[in-house]
Amino acid sequence: MASSEEDGGGNGAVEEKESGKRRRLGALATAWLIFYNVAMTAGWLVLGIAMVRFYIQKGTHRGLFRSVQKTLKFFQTFALLEVVHCAVVRTSVLVTGVQVSSRIFMVWFIAHSIKQIQNEESVILFLVVWTVTEITRYSFYTFNLLNHLPYFIKWARYNFFIILYPAGVAGELLTIYAALPYVKKTGMFSLRLPNKYNVSFDYYYFLIVVMFSYVPLFPQLYFHMLRQRRKVLHGEVILEKDD
Repeated sequence: MASSEEDGGGNGAVEEKESGKRRRLGALATAWLIFYNVAMTAGWLVLGIAMVRFYIQKGTHRGLFRSVQKTLKFFQTFALLEVVHCAVVRTSVLVTGVQVSSRIFMVWFIAHSIKQIQNEESVILFLVVWTVTEITRYSFYTFNLLNHLPYFIKWARYNFFIILYPAGVAGELLTIYAALPYVKKTGMFSLRLPNKYNVSFDYYYFLIVVMFSYVPLFPQLYFHMLRQRRKVLHGEVILEKDD
């Protein structure tokens, strides 16, 4: 949580009242963020356990997405609140928006909408990566808000991503690639001319653009995390360039 500084001037009594109001807001916001992160940690933990149980019982990954999709859709869509949280914590709205929206896009407009690809190994790859990543991330936020952060959680937060992030991106890209033939064959989510709006949209080519968008975006986010890792784990001072 970031606290705001009070202005120096003004009536003392008013300042005291405003300070109390800000403190209550800070406590309320912190309580909400703790609740949110505990809930998200629990949700992704439930999802992870369900995936392990399914594989142990069935001995195959086929049908796994269908088995856990309700839990996945709920908690991944619930993460939209993180864009709102940017008003409370010092986090980039743009970066958060891109990360959350890309996840929701993968869940609803790829895996949910194109059932033929739900048994692809790449789907299971990004599901496993997301699950481990989110359990680690939300538990990190929870303990950090409670001012009681175990070193292992901190270490995991800033080391697991080194492997998980590229693996997750690979899973997402391979899943989109697997979806392309079905999208092209069915013309789903596409708008052809002529139509009353005089606008055309081809979802097939849109997905290709999405895939190419990973090229500039992935290195930026990945190297940002590497800089954060050096700063947090090794105490390096990182000078960010102003835009």
